[in-house]
Amino acid sequence: MTYLLDVNALLALGHDAHAMHDRAQAWVAARRRADRLATCAITELGFVRVGPQARLSPDVAGAAGLLTALKRSRRPAFVLLADNVGADALPAWVKSPGQTTDGHLLALAGVHGARLATFDAGIPGAVLMG
Repeated sequence: MTYLLDVNALLALGHDAHAMHDRAQAWVAARRRADRLATCAITELGFVRVGPQARLSPDVAGAAGLLTALKRSRRPAFVLLADNVGADALPAWVKSPGQTTDGHLLALAGVHGARLATFDAGIPGAVLMG
């Protein structure tokens, strides 16, 4: 199975200081060897943007470097999902602006036969990480 990590899950996995880091590590460790972790443009840009804003990374370059190292060092392996999913693919449960990214990531995962992995219990059909 391929699991698309949302921004918070990716941040938690990549930063020891993140409150959910241990949970993310444990969840990833429980995956099967054949499983894959996935990112996409939105989640990678979110990692690079939010890491420095939350003082988890020193700056954008540091965050980008950390993301590259994380993707190279992980087992299961990481893959980058191409994103050609438009707003017309948003699930019907998306009703507010704050749900659009979650809905988009869920739809993107589905297009690729993947599952969205998150700590957010409010995303129908997503896999909860711990």
